[in-house]
Amino acid sequence: MAKDGSNRGGRRPGAGRKPKALAEKVIEGREVQVMELPARDIPDGADIPANDIPEPSEYLSAKQMDDDKEFKAAGIYRETMEWICARGCGALINPRQVESYADAFARFIQCSEAVSEYGLIGKHPTTGAPIASPFTQLEQQYQKQAFVLWTDIFNIIKANSMTPYEDMSNVDPMERLLSAKKR
Repeated sequence: MAKDGSNRGGRRPGAGRKPKALAEKVIEGREVQVMELPARDIPDGADIPANDIPEPSEYLSAKQMDDDKEFKAAGIYRETMEWICARGCGALINPRQVESYADAFARFIQCSEAVSEYGLIGKHPTTGAPIASPFTQLEQQYQKQAFVLWTDIFNIIKANSMTPYEDMSNVDPMERLLSAKKR
């Protein structure tokens, strides 16, 4: 703590060795802590739902003003929640976070379709001079927002999934192509 009372210096957030994923710890044979859930007696022949996927909010499938098409976020939400539940992490992730991701990704797709339809260059409303399409900047903003939300979701799954995970994000695609086919 500095003389003026502000908290400066110290360890940077995110610095240091990253924690290993649960699946990696299991493969190495290390002891892991698994959350124990209370057991209940289930009658024979009971129909037990695997992981109930919460229904998406209504705004994710609302009609759009511009073209009366249905908003695609509800489909993205369902697809993402199915993927999360298939890895046994449905209870660990807040459905609102997945809704936010689905909304941002659907808006990114919407802006991308608008760029394809109207082009990269627009016309200034008052001067009539050519300008960059506003959809390109919106597209980049929604893509960044979706990426940040997805990274948060994925890190939770990576850290808690019992299924082994291979990290390919740090491997250069050109290096993979060149090393895949050796002559």
